Amino acid sequence: MSDSEVRTLVERHAAAVFGPDTGRAAVTFLGTEPIEVLRFGPDRDGFVRYLTLGMSAEPMTPADSAVRDPGGPRAEMVLSLRGRRDSVLRRLAVLAAIPVVEGRPVSPGGALDLGEPLWDGATFPAVLVGEPGGLIPDLPLAAPAAPVRFLPVLPMTANEAAFKRVHGPEALHQRWLAAGTDLRDPTRREVDLRI
Repeated sequence: MSDSEVRTLVERHAAAVFGPDTGRAAVTFLGTEPIEVLRFGPDRDGFVRYLTLGMSAEPMTPADSAVRDPGGPRAEMVLSLRGRRDSVLRRLAVLAAIPVVEGRPVSPGGALDLGEPLWDGATFPAVLVGEPGGLIPDLPLAAPAAPVRFLPVLPMTANEAAFKRVHGPEALHQRWLAAGTDLRDPTRREVDLRI
């Protein structure tokens, strides 16, 4: 299955869940295929979904692997926010390029640090990668390719990212749950991290 076929299937799959996209941007990194980010919405509840397109075109292979496994994991990222923050488009593409550019697979429980605000004016320079399956079901591909998983990414402040590194993703999730944190609120406050 070609890269372009995977992209087409992913785009159709996302449109079946969210409807047609309402905007997009693409970023090309030296020696790689472009990574696009599609915007869907806002929906009737005011939520906007930003979905990467192109991260799943290749199976994720660790940098120290001698061969590319055609059955390796494939994924795209989904960011859900209340209202539009379109300056996230290109920055999310940078995160989606990590598996190809750095040879570092992205998986649930992992953290990705952008080193700058996730969108203009944001207090979040990093994201926590969540478990797939809640918002968009996996997309099966023809064997030997693994299905495409749609990983939610949850914005983290620098202090929340540091807390996650020390105590793990579950401990951070528990803090968010205990505080009733709306992770889709682009203006939310940092959760209380005191031990």
